[in-house]
Amino acid sequence: MALDRNLQGTLPSSATTVTVRNRVLRNTYWLLALSMIPTILGAWVGIQMHFNLLAGSPFIGFIAFMAIAFGFFYVIEKTKDSAWGIAALLGFTFFMGLMLSSLLERILHFSNGPQLIMTAFGGTAIVFGSMATVATVSRRDFSGMSKWLFAGLLVILVAALANAFLQMPALQLTISVVAIAIFSGYLLFDVQQVVNGGETNYISATLRIYLDVYNIFVNLLAILGILGGNRE
Repeated sequence: MALDRNLQGTLPSSATTVTVRNRVLRNTYWLLALSMIPTILGAWVGIQMHFNLLAGSPFIGFIAFMAIAFGFFYVIEKTKDSAWGIAALLGFTFFMGLMLSSLLERILHFSNGPQLIMTAFGGTAIVFGSMATVATVSRRDFSGMSKWLFAGLLVILVAALANAFLQMPALQLTISVVAIAIFSGYLLFDVQQVVNGGETNYISATLRIYLDVYNIFVNLLAILGILGGNRE
């Protein structure tokens, strides 16, 4: 350890900063990949249980979802500097898998359901790869996007809550298209925050990027279900 400190002291500060940023980005990507496991497990459990938090009362279900989600956010933030933060994050991704299960179950009722899920997965991977690449190589500062993205997020939250009662496919389609654009922008912003050193905690970074990827996948799958689902 003493040798490592001595060697680090001989490096230029800029080189040390780049090394730290690369380590945070690498750890973020590894934890993001790991978080997919409890998400898939949660989705499988949810399908077996026919889990649907919004089934009874959409409003109460929405409030319950927000309360649980923000409870996880609080715990993750408080424990982000320890291994407990990883455990809390993985617990949250399991919960998000449960929330995803009702959509997956609905899509699987289509004869081409598995193909739609794989298409949504592939599309999400393409968006993630594209946005992460732009955020990493571009010299443009995307930090100014945050206010506009947050305003757009509030709009789609209100619209999504309203559509939980209205159940209008056209409105759902519009919400999903806008949501994909907003969360693609957030993905660009969040990855660049890590690349530029604005976010130095990989657990916090993983949480944000996970939410971006999750929402892109969910809304892309919803669009495919509306436009391309084939009834049995």
